[in-house]
Amino acid sequence: MTNAEVLQLDVWKGDWGLPSVDVECLQILAYAKFSGVPLKINLASNPFRTPNGRLPLLKAGLRTLDTVKDILPFFRAKHYNSDYTLNDKQCADVMAYDALLKEKLYPAFQFIWWIDKKNLDELIRPWYCKALPFPFNFYYPGKFERQAHALMQTLYPLEDNINVIENEVYSEAQKCLTLLSIRLRDRDFFCGQQPSTIDAVIYSYLAPLLKAPLPNPALQNHLKACTNLVKYVSRISQRYFEEEYQTYEKQRAEKNVERLRRDSETEFPNKRRNQIFAALAATIAMTGYALSTGIVEVPAKDDEISDVPMEYILNDEDDE
Repeated sequence: MTNAEVLQLDVWKGDWGLPSVDVECLQILAYAKFSGVPLKINLASNPFRTPNGRLPLLKAGLRTLDTVKDILPFFRAKHYNSDYTLNDKQCADVMAYDALLKEKLYPAFQFIWWIDKKNLDELIRPWYCKALPFPFNFYYPGKFERQAHALMQTLYPLEDNINVIENEVYSEAQKCLTLLSIRLRDRDFFCGQQPSTIDAVIYSYLAPLLKAPLPNPALQNHLKACTNLVKYVSRISQRYFEEEYQTYEKQRAEKNVERLRRDSETEFPNKRRNQIFAALAATIAMTGYALSTGIVEVPAKDDEISDVPMEYILNDEDDE
């Protein structure tokens, strides 16, 4: 490859231990890692600067490609192919599983990201508003949200109840995840000993769904219950995106330690204060009880004696 053909890839930036939070960007990055494609990665996170307003964007000299269906064949034409060990049946499986995920998992992914109000308001919209420069941070989240709603209307044109749509979308996605778990079993990858295109596709869906700190984790919890898929995502992240994975895990561990320290510092003075108050209250209660029952008598002071009338004192002396 000549200098004029140096490959650069613009992608949405990563988070949560992932090199990108976008499904298509993550698929290209995973395939490139599996195939050994030498890429210069640019964390663009601004589709407005791209020719067609979308990411990922592959730049090879004067040529640009911005869809998975164009970028992967370009890699293969350059002899970067992660599927060279697959037989005909396995190659057919790659296409079948790609279609399955687009049909069953992609709608759920869009619903979780851009329609579920709790996820959208508390995580997704703030994330994109922070990642995008002004004023695009106001435009693109709304655009993606409208696209997700349009997808649901296309898939369920006769259904107006969003709760019914949600249940249907999640049900289909859960079946898909269960099928993937059954297919993977205890193997490292879906086809053979090395990762292939099918792994790039599946990882690109599962990793964000698993790693994003979703406020509404309904489908995420189903994925976590598929323990072999959880290990599968972690395995690929550690082997092929080690820097992002280790950096995130280190930061998360440091945050946990800091949180525990703050909790301990907050709890200690309160605990000590409560102990002091409890001891003081107990002392007051015991003293009051002792005085009321006569167990303890308070001796009269001299000035109290001086207040007694003299005639009572004299009468007492006369009686003696």
